[in-house]
Amino acid sequence: MSAPLRIFLLAGEPSGDQLGAHIMAAIRKRAAQNGQAVEFSGLGGEAMAEQGLQSLFPISDLAIFGIIEVIPHAPRIFRRVRETVAAIRAFKPDVVLSIDVPAFAFRVLKQVKYDNVPLVHCVAPTVWAWRPGRAKMIADFLDHLLALLPFEPPYFERVGLPTTFIGHPIVETGLDRVDGTAFRVKHGIAPDADLLCVLPGSRRSEVSRLLPVFGETVQRLASRLPKLRLVVPTVAHVAETVRTAVAAWPVPAIVVTGNDEKFAAFKASKAALAASGTVVLELAVAGCPTVMAYQVSSLTAWIVRRMVKVQHASLPNLILSKSLIPEFLQERCNPDELTEAVGRLLLDESARRAQIEGGAEVARRLGLGGPPPSEIAAGVVLDYAQKHQTGERV
Repeated sequence: MSAPLRIFLLAGEPSGDQLGAHIMAAIRKRAAQNGQAVEFSGLGGEAMAEQGLQSLFPISDLAIFGIIEVIPHAPRIFRRVRETVAAIRAFKPDVVLSIDVPAFAFRVLKQVKYDNVPLVHCVAPTVWAWRPGRAKMIADFLDHLLALLPFEPPYFERVGLPTTFIGHPIVETGLDRVDGTAFRVKHGIAPDADLLCVLPGSRRSEVSRLLPVFGETVQRLASRLPKLRLVVPTVAHVAETVRTAVAAWPVPAIVVTGNDEKFAAFKASKAALAASGTVVLELAVAGCPTVMAYQVSSLTAWIVRRMVKVQHASLPNLILSKSLIPEFLQERCNPDELTEAVGRLLLDESARRAQIEGGAEVARRLGLGGPPPSEIAAGVVLDYAQKHQTGERV
């Protein structure tokens, strides 16, 4: 048996951690079929830890969003960049796979691009939304890009960066097959209850901004809907903050963690109020009608509005090129408008049905029914690792 393939992974937030865990499992399975051992090192969260990765530091250190919001944390982030670069050089990997968090990952990869190690990145930068010149920039240091959305590869292939559409990891979670009835039974929620799933985000910055607005929205909905119940899926590093906030809400809220409980909550819920992000895509695939809301600082919003070139903020809307998910950003992220939009989804069956049907189409376009994204990604990563180990030119 040849020497183990050494793979360094770099994921910096919960969605990347989940994707990284799936890819690790697929790599290990495929390598074993070829009689090849694999060693992993790098940065990840709880899901990747379950696959055997001992993270260099907590990924919560990187959970900051916004152009202005990141400034106070810059010294810590640059220190983590230096530590990660040093760890890569000490590990001497056959391939480096970074997953999302481009502001962090690309700083690391640029420093090791001359170290004779293949660099693969998963989750394409949103060059179709803003700063299209980034496509050429990353082509200068990456060897391969793994794209999650079907319309992304041409943006990078035209500047010479090999790009593979792998599909979105949501389609291999089994989310579309989860039974929400058992969740209601487990938590004592009546079949006719108006269960609302509330998702204030996974970053501390967004949770602190959105929880007060969402709480006021719940207060207003409670006066209209006597059968209103709440479930609040969250992640470990903000769970205590979320529990403390929702304890003061007028409707008892069930706070859950972990993907199994989160996905079951999606299927059990009649509607959702969610922060912008991957979770909106998960809700669409789960068939849970959703209202999306988000706020950043006024200065960040001013800058972003002058840079972004797309009409929609949520991925379901971008994939379908239409307004499937109602979006309430910045000044529109207020209790008056959110109460009206969420109330409509809880009360209007035709509005709910339109979103459910649209979500099924989103899932199809993301690869549901085809090869699992993690297996496609694993094949690309292993190909680069094996070529590096044998000295073949990449």
